[in-house]
Amino acid sequence: MEDKLVIRGIEFRSRLWIGTGKYKDFAETAKAVEASGADVVTVSVRRVNITDRKSENLLDYIDPKKYKILPNTAGCYSVEDALRYSRLAREAGISDMVKLEVIGDERTLFPDTIGLLKATEILAKEGFLVFPYTNDDPIMAKRLEDAGAVAVMPLGAPIGSGLGLRNPYNIKIILEAAKVPVLVDAGVGTASDATIAMELGCDAVLINTAIAAAKDPIAMAMAMKHAVIAGRLSYKAGRMGKKLYATASSPLEGML
Repeated sequence: MEDKLVIRGIEFRSRLWIGTGKYKDFAETAKAVEASGADVVTVSVRRVNITDRKSENLLDYIDPKKYKILPNTAGCYSVEDALRYSRLAREAGISDMVKLEVIGDERTLFPDTIGLLKATEILAKEGFLVFPYTNDDPIMAKRLEDAGAVAVMPLGAPIGSGLGLRNPYNIKIILEAAKVPVLVDAGVGTASDATIAMELGCDAVLINTAIAAAKDPIAMAMAMKHAVIAGRLSYKAGRMGKKLYATASSPLEGML
């Protein structure tokens, strides 16, 4: 079934995007990426060495010719820091795309949505393809879209929590209003969570901790790959209507 994800003219072969933090080493990261079938890999510019090619580098294990590298501003608690690391990644030739994070609280890692909106406006005007990590607020999602974001990335639950989609109804409202792709980012804990996000109609799911922190990250990467595919197919197929009472699978009408 022809069902490509296209964002600003860029085609993506997989609707599963994965992060590269928390793995035991770069070799395990590479194996998980391969098993996931993802073609978008997010990398923290602040925390992972991707600009100095003279020392061991994640890009020695993740081929930029094979994967789309999506720099992110994880760990940035101010607009200024988020702008700095976004520009650093572009100047290093990594990408014009950026997964934009402006964190507002160290304990919950919830986004500072006011700062996020400001940074989105600035970077969009500078020609960046901005993918902002935001909360599950439909109003803020729409404002980020209006500010120039090429997609919005609402959290399913706090980063690294594994709680799944805590408020699928807000995600559904965001989907109904958005004119840009919607990608669930943060909170997925297991394959069924990824399937639920896709069955709601999300365009993709970004997953890191659920894979990296699994007892077998490679197997979990494969599970997430199939979960996203199944969820998307289920959404496209159109689920049956819900009924209060039973309906026989084999009707009796016309039978002797």
